[in-house]
Amino acid sequence: MNNTSAIFLPLMTLVGWTFIVLLNIPLRRFRAGARREVSAKDFRYGESARVPPEVSLPNRNYMNLLEAPVLFYVVGFVYYLNNAMLTWFVPLAWAFVALRVIHSVIHLSYNNVHHRLAAFASSNIVLVALWVMALRGLLLSA
Repeated sequence: MNNTSAIFLPLMTLVGWTFIVLLNIPLRRFRAGARREVSAKDFRYGESARVPPEVSLPNRNYMNLLEAPVLFYVVGFVYYLNNAMLTWFVPLAWAFVALRVIHSVIHLSYNNVHHRLAAFASSNIVLVALWVMALRGLLLSA
């Protein structure tokens, strides 16, 4: 695998993690339904106020994985299509993925807001760095 195609490993890893979180949504909903904490009516228009927070969390985390990470996927393709050979790009991409997974694990488990914010903010700093590197690569190749 050459340097530019190596970017697809962290991209696909984050896709895989997103699917794992997605699977968590029906699991928690069905468990809550089996415990009679919720009914199908509670999800008719999204999630009603009756839905317990621990049942709503995977859905919110899934949405988090579809927001800023979209910019990660785009910058990964920019890197690949530009055939950039930037030494730190792929390791930073892995750092972004690791921070997003850490954010999800915190969010879906003990949910300490300060810890979650640290992982979230750090991942966004890494994302900005990836975009700066991609822009630099584009400018140098122009």
